[in-house]
Order: sequence, then structure tokens, then C-alpha cells
Amino acid sequence: MARGLRRVLAAFALALALFAPVRLVLAAEESPAGTGELVVATKEAPPFSFKDEHGNWSGISIDLWRRVAEKLKLQYHLVDAGSVSNQIEGVASGNYDVAVAAITVTPAREQKVDFSVPYFHAGTGVAVQPDRMATWMPVIRSLASYSFLQAALGLLGLTLFVGILMWLFERSANEWFGGGPTRGVCSGVLWSANTMTQRTTEGAAPTTLPGRIVAILWMVISIVAIAVFTAGITSALTTKRLHGVVNAVADLSTVRVGTVEGTETENALSRLRVRYRKIPSTTQGFEALRDGTIDAFAYDRPILAWMIRQGSLSAELTDVTFDPQNYAIALRSDAALRKQINVELLKAEQSDWWKDTLFRYLGQQ
Repeated sequence: MARGLRRVLAAFALALALFAPVRLVLAAEESPAGTGELVVATKEAPPFSFKDEHGNWSGISIDLWRRVAEKLKLQYHLVDAGSVSNQIEGVASGNYDVAVAAITVTPAREQKVDFSVPYFHAGTGVAVQPDRMATWMPVIRSLASYSFLQAALGLLGLTLFVGILMWLFERSANEWFGGGPTRGVCSGVLWSANTMTQRTTEGAAPTTLPGRIVAILWMVISIVAIAVFTAGITSALTTKRLHGVVNAVADLSTVRVGTVEGTETENALSRLRVRYRKIPSTTQGFEALRDGTIDAFAYDRPILAWMIRQGSLSAELTDVTFDPQNYAIALRSDAALRKQINVELLKAEQSDWWKDTLFRYLGQQ
């Protein structure tokens, strides 16, 4: 009996010895880092991630990751990677398990790492200096623009056409339009311009029936043409004068643009064929804007809005937004927790906690 019991215990001990490596392998597969603690890379990118004076991390992305980690009971520690490119490369090489900050999903990054479901949707914004928004430079650019020249040439062409018609109808019956083609056409154009501006020229009244019909029609048409031309130009110049150098994406090609180097905004500006200056950081970007070395600073819109509001910077965010972006959490391609993280992210986005978080950092729902 004792011998049989010893055999049973020996067999049980052998089974435990054989099963222990299997448990270690399974535990390693459950944790992307192969340990019980995840290495989470982040960087300074307010309002998504930033440190306070005590070195504690917070922000939209950080708070969201903490909630997900708490729900999944994950152990982790945060590491400052310095830049988004370092985060992506670190996750791809296995140095980091997760990357959390203002990370946007792009095809190039998707080839290196996996991404969670997007948790924030925004775009690229444009900041400008308020004291330069009301200068006369935009007005001068408008007067020299192709659209203004096109409208002016169209109006002059119409005036010339009516002057030639008047000369053809009146050259034999009215001395004002006589005296050869050159003199007659010039007199017709002068009459046409005077009529358009509601001025009268003595002796230039048409005497033939066709000439009088042309004169009546031109009086009506010229009033409408001048009104439309004046209203259009006044509206364009007033908009430029009040709202500044950047009112649409197309305006970026006419000003000096700066953006943070190594970011997706560079690719967006290149696709729009907008020339830009590379700037090391957002802080230096606002300094360049203040010093006047650039006219517009393009970068992630929520980050620009946060820095302007929190830093009391002398800059304004325009209504221009381009290149829609999705923010997500970067994960290793073999991350076993990806589905669980996605589920918790979707739950968080549908909660009141998420609305309160966005309101706390961005002042909006």
C-alpha cells in the first residue's frame, strides 16, 4: 500500500514538472512582452499625453489607456519615447508592447505595427498670428490674384465689345464716332466706359435706331455688371481684411507654412503641393509664428487648440481643417490582447466617462 502511494506521488510530481514549462509558455503568450508587465511608450503631445511638474503622465490617451488597463487588470509602466517615430519603431522591434499618445493611423505605420480601433477623430488645423490677420497684405494679394484679373479683363472686354458695336452703327451718322477706325473705336470705347460709369459725354449720344438700342441695353447691363463686380470684389477684400491670410486650404500655397518635422502633416502638405518649413517642435512652431518667419503653422488641430488655450499664446486657430485623422493605440503585430483592448475601447467611447474626459481636456462634448 505504501509502495503504491509512493508511485502515485511520484507520478504526480512528474506531471507537475512536465506541466510547469507549458504554463510558463502560455503565460508568456498572454503578455506581449513575455512578462507580466507591459512596456507602454508615450510622448509629450498635449492634450493627449503630457507630464506635470512631478513627472506624472495624464491626458486624453493616457487616461483612456489607464481605464482599459484597469478593466483588463494589466500591469504596465510608461516610458517616454520622445517621438511618434520612436514609438512606432520601438513597438515594431519589440522594445515596447504598446504605444499611447497622439498617434494617427497611416498606411506606412500599419505595415509596421497593429492598431486598435480608432478612439478619436480629428484633422490638421492651421494657426495664425491675430495681429497679422488684419493687415493689408491679403488685400494686395487679392488684387494681384488671377481671379481678380480675370474679372477685370472680362469687364474691360465687354466694354470694348460694346464700343466697337457703337462705332459700327454710328460711324456714318455721328461725327463723334467718325474719322477713321482707330479714332472711331476709341470714341466708342470711351462712350461705353462713360455710360458704364453713368457719365455723359456731350455730342456722343447715338442717333441711329440700332445705336440707341445698343445704348439702352448697355445702360441696363452695365449697371448690373458693375454691381456684381463691385459686390464680389468688396466681399472678397473684406473677408481677406477681416479673416486673414488663410481662409481655405488653397490659401496655404500663397503663404509661408511651417509644420513639425517627422509627422503625418508633412505628408498631407506634400500631397496638397504646399511648400512648408520643417520645425523641430510645436513650441518652436508657435515661436516662428510669433517672430514672423512663417505665416501659418499647420499641425494636429486638437493639439494646436490645447496649446493656444493653455499657454495663452498670441495665436488664433482658423476654421481651415484638412486631412482627416484617426487616433489609435499602436500594438505589436503579435499582440494577444488586441481584441480585448478593442472591446474595452468601444465600451469606453460609449460611456459618460468618455464624454466627461473630452470635456475636461477639450471643453467640448
